[in-house]
Parts: sequence; structure tokens; C-alpha cells
Amino acid sequence: MRRVLIVDDEPQILKALDIDLTARHYAVATAPDGTTALLLVSRQPPDALILDLGLPDMPGTDIIHGVRAWSPLPIIVVSGRTGPADKVEALDAGADDFVTKPFSMDELAARLRAVLRRPPVLEEPETVAIADYRVDLGAFTVERRSGTGDAPRLTPTEWRLIAPLLRNPGRLITGRQLLREVWGPGNEKRTNYLRVYLATLRHKLEPDPAHPRHLITVPGMGYRFEP
Repeated sequence: MRRVLIVDDEPQILKALDIDLTARHYAVATAPDGTTALLLVSRQPPDALILDLGLPDMPGTDIIHGVRAWSPLPIIVVSGRTGPADKVEALDAGADDFVTKPFSMDELAARLRAVLRRPPVLEEPETVAIADYRVDLGAFTVERRSGTGDAPRLTPTEWRLIAPLLRNPGRLITGRQLLREVWGPGNEKRTNYLRVYLATLRHKLEPDPAHPRHLITVPGMGYRFEP
């Protein structure tokens, strides 16, 4: 059963989509705002995301950018905005399709089937080597590749922080993006969170935490994972 997350601040639309897609044999989860949506995506990524742009706590395009930093999951925007600029902005942010409200459920279901049939644009690595460890992002485990000794255990927050870095080797992930994804909107200026948690991750995974080779800081911008 394919999992679909629906994000909309209108309870009637959430209920209608939940009932209809459940009847079409999808496993449906719902979120009334962007904060809840990002938490659900990070904890149990769905197979597809149906997203309204006009949310109470953040623009829908921020969610698209946040998801695209680490996942190729299909995103269908469902919005009452009809202007070409809104459609272009959503598609440029990384949405796969755009449906204008009001819409036919049969049409939305057909578009959902279409995006689920497409092969992913990006291959999402589940197992990543970093220093002397093998990190399994699907099973949330860390194993030693050689030698003796216990492998470190990561906290849920550390997993949410390191996953987008390991899934995008060599790519800069901005600090604001990481803060918004891990701690939610409104925390984009709490850069001390990143310093503390990255220092802990380096002590757990880097051979020489004082001179990291894999979890790299790009001053004033963000962080990057170098294999």
C-alpha cells in the first residue's frame, strides 16, 4: 500500500482527500501545517506528497525546498492560486505537478498514479560509508567497517540532521535549511544548535573530530558531507 501525505490547512479538504484516497487503497496521513508536515516526512517518508501552498506557518514552497534537500519523493501541489508565477515558482522549487482548486478527484488520482510510476530523479543512498563506519539511513543503524569496539548510537535529532548531508554527498546544505527541517520554522537563526550537534556527530564518527574530513563546515553558509 503506497503512503501519501496530504498537507492542507482546510479541514474539509483534508477529510475529503483522506476518505477518497483511502477508498483507492492508499495509506493516508494528513498535516494541517508545514511544521507537522516536515516532522512527518522526516520520521516516516511517504511515497508521495500532496501539498497546498497557502499554509498558516510557512509558504508551501519552503516545504518543497526542505524536502528536495534530501529526498526525491513525488510532490503534487494542490492550490487555489491560479497565476502563472505561482505555478512556475512551485515547479522551480521542485514540485512534480500542479493542480488548481477546485479539482476533480479522478484527475488528482490520475496525476498521483502518474508521478508514482515515474522513476526517481535522484537515487537515494540508504547505506553510506563515513570514516570507519557504515551508516544505514533506512534502518537507522551504525556499524563498524573494520577493527574492534562498539559503534556509536545516534539520537533521533542527530539522525534527522545527518540524513540530508549523507544523502547529498558533496552538496552544500544551508544552515537555515537544516534548522528549519530539524527544529522547525522559527529556529533558522539558532546556529548554536548546529554547532553543538555537529560537534557531537564529529566526535562519534570522525577519526579526528578537531580536524574533520567528512562533516565539513562552510563558514557563513552551511555544511557538506565529503565521502
